Amino acid sequence: MEIFETIRQRRSIRSYTNEEVTEGEINILLEAAIRAPSACNRQTWRFVIVRNPETIEILYKAASYSTQHQTFVKKAPVIIVVCADLRPYKRTPYRERGESLFALQETAAAIQNLLLAACASNLGACWVGLIDEEIIKQTLKMPKGIRPVAIIPIGHTKSKTKPTSRKPLEDVVYFESF
Repeated sequence: MEIFETIRQRRSIRSYTNEEVTEGEINILLEAAIRAPSACNRQTWRFVIVRNPETIEILYKAASYSTQHQTFVKKAPVIIVVCADLRPYKRTPYRERGESLFALQETAAAIQNLLLAACASNLGACWVGLIDEEIIKQTLKMPKGIRPVAIIPIGHTKSKTKPTSRKPLEDVVYFESF
């Protein structure tokens, strides 16, 4: 699939079949994720692959701690928890900006690559960023310095979704006057 076509077709998919997502399919997504740009090549992204239904149920609760009930999360056969490892920036001149910004930007870029790879692989995925980080840290026994950024439910798409509208370029692009 051509990259621009993949970008146009990518959607947040919240409905999955019961079909298994194979280790090979997951590896393709992760290979795409780790090709993302990274400040000073620190590569601070970390990924936890979750298949256990009991753990998925806890992640669902972590994604539904607000008034939103994101039931699709518990129906996904696989969840990839995307984390930022803040530790590589501890001993650099970029410490504050690295921990508060660079690591998050890197994981966001990795997530976008992962989502595009899922679309190109005919898998459904959804970026869920409204999460209770503490529940996830405790459940997955994460070491200090690892910050959960998002959970990505992955599955074979149950139904096609319609394209979402986008603002026209003239509403979001500004040119510097010379």
